[in-house]
Amino acid sequence: MGAVEDTVAALQAGELVVLPTDTVYGLCASPHNAAAVVRINELKRRSVQSLAIIAASTEALIECVPELRLGWKTLLEELLPGPYTFVLPNPKRRMSRLSPGREETIGVRVPELQEPARRVLEQFGVVAASSANFHGEPDPTTIEQIPEEIRAAVGALLDAGELPGTPSTVIDFSGAVPVVLRLGAGDPERALTLVRDN
Repeated sequence: MGAVEDTVAALQAGELVVLPTDTVYGLCASPHNAAAVVRINELKRRSVQSLAIIAASTEALIECVPELRLGWKTLLEELLPGPYTFVLPNPKRRMSRLSPGREETIGVRVPELQEPARRVLEQFGVVAASSANFHGEPDPTTIEQIPEEIRAAVGALLDAGELPGTPSTVIDFSGAVPVVLRLGAGDPERALTLVRDN
């Protein structure tokens, strides 16, 4: 099999994989596999923390979480694909295991993916993801920067060379007042203005 097929097969088997995004390398798994989701946090050497889902397109994201059509479609269509992670309301608590303690929210991301990572998500669907590093250490921009322990533990690894390196901007829109949780590659003011004006 080729790299795409191998990666999709690994995800289907409940294994973790490493995928390149438009910012850094991500440690990914099926969001529907509880053991795989737990394993992401274990490999990162951290206590359980929230994970975002990554989709190949805004259409695929909304298909997975249909409630995002209500109030968030403009934001998603205007800024994605792009270097943003949005924490949004999740009233149906879809994939709630990804947001322990905040099951009524969900983190979503649609990166500007290159081949073959885009094809993996088009074939498999959304994945749960975090950066492929140990907690608190620099985000990996090359395969060589990913800790050997993580590389040895995944079922597939896609190498796209050196990535830009600045992580996504993270904005929490789930409360009454939006909160910028991390200032990264995206423009938070553009996102805040879109939500305020719509």
